[in-house]
Amino acid sequence: MNSYESGYSGPAAPARTRIAIVGSTGSGKTTLAKALSESLGVSHVELDAFQHGPDWLQTPEKEFRKLVDWATLAGSWIADGNYHIARVIVWPRATMLVWLDYGFPLIFLRLFKRTMLRGILGTELWNGNREKLWRHFFTKESLFLWLFQEYSRRRREITEATALPEYGHLQVLKFRSPAESEKWLHEVITRSL
Repeated sequence: MNSYESGYSGPAAPARTRIAIVGSTGSGKTTLAKALSESLGVSHVELDAFQHGPDWLQTPEKEFRKLVDWATLAGSWIADGNYHIARVIVWPRATMLVWLDYGFPLIFLRLFKRTMLRGILGTELWNGNREKLWRHFFTKESLFLWLFQEYSRRRREITEATALPEYGHLQVLKFRSPAESEKWLHEVITRSL
């Protein structure tokens, strides 16, 4: 496994682009995936869109797996999301793993801004779903509560998973700040022109 931290200087992206992007909720996985997808001209596989059906109903596991399997059969794609049940499909097919491993204060601030903006503007996410601000301040379904509960666990889980032999083929890029991931994105865009 090739792993790069700060100062990434490896290849911009593999010829057959199959990139999995992971990180805590609010880290910017989807934003980066969309930018990469557009600049490289490959499909974007947003796992949240498969997981959350209309009215936020969770997609049954069997159906979710089928959707992920189908979406990642293509030769090139950018997938973002942390779902463990998707990892066993996405990671073996990926050639590169991009990990947005930002500090908790930054992620919390980004999540807060994003959630407030989506809630105020009524932004549609997936399958007609929209953020409800009260849900994030007064219920157990709060993304802020989720972040507090999963931040450390997610980091441990990704660290352990990237060390497994079945994922040894992955080139792992671990970015500690948005500046690092933006610099890499700029390099990818520049090299693809």
